[in-house]
Amino acid sequence: MSATQPLSGLKVIELGTLIAGPFAARICAEFGAEVIKIESPDGGDPLRKWRKLYEGTSLWWFVQARNKRSVTLNLKHPDGIAILKRLLGDADILIENFRPGTLEKLGLDAATLDAINPGLVIVRLSGFGQTGPQRDQPGFGAVGESMGGLRYITGYDDRPPVRTGISIGDSIAALWGVIGALMALRHKEVNGGRGQVVDVALYEAVFAMMESMVPEFDVLGFVRERSGNIMPGITPSSIHTCSDGNPVQIGANGDAIFKRFMRAINRVDLAEDADLNDNAGRDARRDELYAVIDNWAASLPLEEVLGTLEAADVPASRIYSVADMFRDPQFLARGMFVQGQLPDGKPLSMPGIVPKLSETPGTTNWSGPALGEHTDSVLEGMGFERDQIVALRQAGAI
Repeated sequence: MSATQPLSGLKVIELGTLIAGPFAARICAEFGAEVIKIESPDGGDPLRKWRKLYEGTSLWWFVQARNKRSVTLNLKHPDGIAILKRLLGDADILIENFRPGTLEKLGLDAATLDAINPGLVIVRLSGFGQTGPQRDQPGFGAVGESMGGLRYITGYDDRPPVRTGISIGDSIAALWGVIGALMALRHKEVNGGRGQVVDVALYEAVFAMMESMVPEFDVLGFVRERSGNIMPGITPSSIHTCSDGNPVQIGANGDAIFKRFMRAINRVDLAEDADLNDNAGRDARRDELYAVIDNWAASLPLEEVLGTLEAADVPASRIYSVADMFRDPQFLARGMFVQGQLPDGKPLSMPGIVPKLSETPGTTNWSGPALGEHTDSVLEGMGFERDQIVALRQAGAI
């Protein structure tokens, strides 16, 4: 790892599987932390077999586990637990996304962890958090998105709710986990040497993103409903279909932008209509305005629509597929594809790292490792002799 990376020198132990915990640890690894991913010798993280596979391993895995070191420990074996405790002894962060109580069943309750390492920051990601009447229930991202309010408002009002195209609830929870861990480390640095628990519930992570829902209901009794592609109360901002069948997103909800937009499509009358000078006035005539924009977009192919709006300085975009991204100049100029390698040497494009730091940028050093690829090297670094490692493997502890 480069010594110039912002998290260089931090040691992170990851006990997570699938999405939320591993994504949080991945962010740490991308910015220089030493991330040791603990996996079961019996198959490892199930994500290794999710979605599209390449020679038996998920292509997602190679991204989600990049820069991590894979160590296989049998946490049902006392020697496996003993090794984990030694690893935690000088770690800075532990990330886990077990169901609440699982860590305790492993003998890693709060008192034990505090005795092992009082400075440890423990990130606990779970469906419902470590407290409350639902703490013991299983809760995947889909449940968090549903309970947290996202799915209720996603889709069209004449159809049942729909999901977004990715596991967004897990990913949002991971981001909150990393934010919490960094805040805890900062507190420890400034105020003393003790760690703390960062308790992230998936439903709360999603709920925290729900904009003005709570005060609107509390003060006005207003319940936001599904609204398709438009943004209720923020007009105009929607998706429209061009003459060649391609969709286009147009966001002209700023006061000055709206006037430029209307002039660009030869609707000076609407640009100069005093009732449309602010968002409230435009939203009151939402259906009228969307009909105008629909008709205009339907009269031109996508490229002409985009050209007109770019010339008028109106925010707009094609609806990108991943194929569009691969050839887009903005993605390429910003380095949003980085090259890695699959185990057989085949080149692999991976998403670029976000955010971009001017002085200490993140890096991709290697793609997701083979199961247990780093077990021996990590144990050797802890002081284990070769014969001890062989004995641990024969005993089923690693």
